[in-house]
Amino acid sequence: MKDYIVKDEWNIIEEGFDPSLSKISESIFSIGNGRMGQRANFEEKYTGDMLQGSYVAGIYHPDKTRVGWWKNGYPEFSDKVINAANWIGLNIEVNGELLDLNVVKVSEFRRVLNMQEGYLKRSFTAEFDSGALIQVNATRFCSIVDDEVGALRYEIRPLNNNIVVKLGVYIDGDVRNEDANYDERFWKEVAKKDIKSGAVLTLETKRTAFWVTTAMQYEIYIDEQQAELNEQLIEREKFISKESNVKLEKGQSLVIYKYAANLSSENHPKELLESNAIKILESVFKKGFKHLKYEQSEAWANKWKESDILIEGDVAAQQAIRFNIFQLYQTYTGEDARLNIGPKGFTGEKYGGVTYWDTEAYCLPFYLATADQQVARNLLIYRYKHLEKAYENAQALGFSNGAALYPMVTINGTECHNEWEITFEELHRNGAIAYAIFNYVRYTGDNNYLEQYGLEVLIGIARFWSQRVSWSDAKNQYVILGVTGPNEYENNVNNNWYTNTMAVWCMQYTIDTIGLVQQSNANRYSDISIKLNFNLEETGKWNHIIQNMYFPEDKEHGIFLQQDGYMDKEQILVKNLPASERPLNQKWSWDRILRSCFIKQADVLQGIYFFEENYSEDVIRKNYDFYEARTVHESSLSPCVHAILAARLGDEKRAYEFYLRTARLDLDDYNNDTEDGLHITSMAGSWMTVVEGFAGMRVRDGKLHFSPFIPEKWISYAFNIRFRNKIIRFKVTKEEVLVDNNSNEELDIVLKGISIKLAAKGTYKCSLIGKN
Repeated sequence: MKDYIVKDEWNIIEEGFDPSLSKISESIFSIGNGRMGQRANFEEKYTGDMLQGSYVAGIYHPDKTRVGWWKNGYPEFSDKVINAANWIGLNIEVNGELLDLNVVKVSEFRRVLNMQEGYLKRSFTAEFDSGALIQVNATRFCSIVDDEVGALRYEIRPLNNNIVVKLGVYIDGDVRNEDANYDERFWKEVAKKDIKSGAVLTLETKRTAFWVTTAMQYEIYIDEQQAELNEQLIEREKFISKESNVKLEKGQSLVIYKYAANLSSENHPKELLESNAIKILESVFKKGFKHLKYEQSEAWANKWKESDILIEGDVAAQQAIRFNIFQLYQTYTGEDARLNIGPKGFTGEKYGGVTYWDTEAYCLPFYLATADQQVARNLLIYRYKHLEKAYENAQALGFSNGAALYPMVTINGTECHNEWEITFEELHRNGAIAYAIFNYVRYTGDNNYLEQYGLEVLIGIARFWSQRVSWSDAKNQYVILGVTGPNEYENNVNNNWYTNTMAVWCMQYTIDTIGLVQQSNANRYSDISIKLNFNLEETGKWNHIIQNMYFPEDKEHGIFLQQDGYMDKEQILVKNLPASERPLNQKWSWDRILRSCFIKQADVLQGIYFFEENYSEDVIRKNYDFYEARTVHESSLSPCVHAILAARLGDEKRAYEFYLRTARLDLDDYNNDTEDGLHITSMAGSWMTVVEGFAGMRVRDGKLHFSPFIPEKWISYAFNIRFRNKIIRFKVTKEEVLVDNNSNEELDIVLKGISIKLAAKGTYKCSLIGKN
């Protein structure tokens, strides 16, 4: 765990330069706008330990799979979002010496990520071997108004002598991915072009043939007067730069304004990429840096009005939740149904920038409650558009008759994960997608989605589960063999309770949805039946499975058993593990982990979280106390589920501890892996912890239910919720709960078990403790 980020309500602040923390900070201070993103690499050259990262949404490369032993069903390629052209680059020499923070003496280093207004700022003083001393101030952002544009301002001021600055302003497409399986470079050059005070570079991805055009334009000022420069064009393969020399007197200010546009062939015809990039660049150049930054501030102010969580009395908690919300909105805006959310977003290469079940299980609730309904709908449409690929994925593993198996890891619907215990066995991802459909419809009341898209997906998933089960003569029940549950520290187990539970639920929900669509839109149901060659007789087998599924349990402990044989393991509690052996995934062999009882993340408890209303408090408590004591929380997705269930059980101490862990996971580098990129999908879990945990929000019978408490350290907390085209403001203090209906229609809610009718534009207030 690290603790070097300064606590502040609206800013992420680093003071002092420590090269050993550089890659962690590159992740933490990342910027993006849903269309493009950038790690917090320095504008100037840096030869120290770093991970160069600039990303364009939707652009990927199928990296050749590299495994020790090929198994039938492995994908041939592993798709990954790739490092794109570096648009921020500046090459700076002072009196012939390169400005490189790995070489010069650095002091007064400060970096600030301003979350309220959406920009990154950095300042430092650099001393060269020659004795020259300069001060640098740099600011940059990815515009959420013009979402194909980035802009930066870079100021150099000599402090003790006159200097000569050799300045190179460049675009570098000769980049690589650190995680390339065969050290391959994924880009080839299409064209480059010299334009006035700028340049254009167009690259093409190998195999996928995406084109990306990066265009830059810049201007230079000395003491606020535009400089006339004698520019020299420098060209190499996949690289173009403009170089010039500038003389500065002591105390003078040299300011570089650089604007860049990143356009892809996903959004523009290839033949128009260059001209469109230049047009967009000309438009933002006319606006100027100051106006672009003002627009950025205004746009972020509007986002915060909808999504902010205000916490009084706990700066660490306040900073953390805003950081999580900020990064979520930098990653995904919901404007393009072709895009989804990678576990690392635009902040690093790990997990390849591809989509996991994290989106459906963790991110969907956040976007349901904080954005327009279409945003969450687009997340589901993304999966619907990949349904044909899900059929193909199932067929590759031997399934037939329209069975659909969604990939564990994907960009375009094709499975691109090649670890057998994940690719072939972590089948519960199918359940998460079905649950997301249920969750969306329950929250929005949008049954039309089921007619248009959802039922087709559900039938494919139900068909998969009906073929994946086996009949056990010994148990006289159905079983599911050879799976990996959410706890990836167990592989190839039989009858994972969570997987069996999801399989049965998926088939039952599909049957229920069939009935609903039959009743609401008989013509559409008929069309689906013909398209899928579906006959109601299929549900006979589904019902038989539902009624005869085996679920492991341990009656002695009163718990659902994570899988067959779990109690055969030596039962050691996490509290008895030496700290020197944590995290297990970095200290133990895989064999030792698999033989242990230790759990990576919520497994049984994930199922209890999803279907909490089906279980008594006693059942939840027994399972929670048993499994949490054995959970090492070495997945970023783990603490939030445990926090929410702890809150449900009235365990305020553990709920708060797990909230801080999930919310500050990256800021404090809890799992020693922030340098690879941020844990974007688990950040949605931080929001869930406050809203579903502390505020106790649930949706039941078409109504919002709340059962709030307030952590001891907090004075108050408040947030907005969008629900069925209405917006409410929910606030909890030490003494009372206040609910404002900010809509023009009345709204029925349930607060602490009491039904309340909120008048349009009305307010309801009650005591936090005791009677209303």
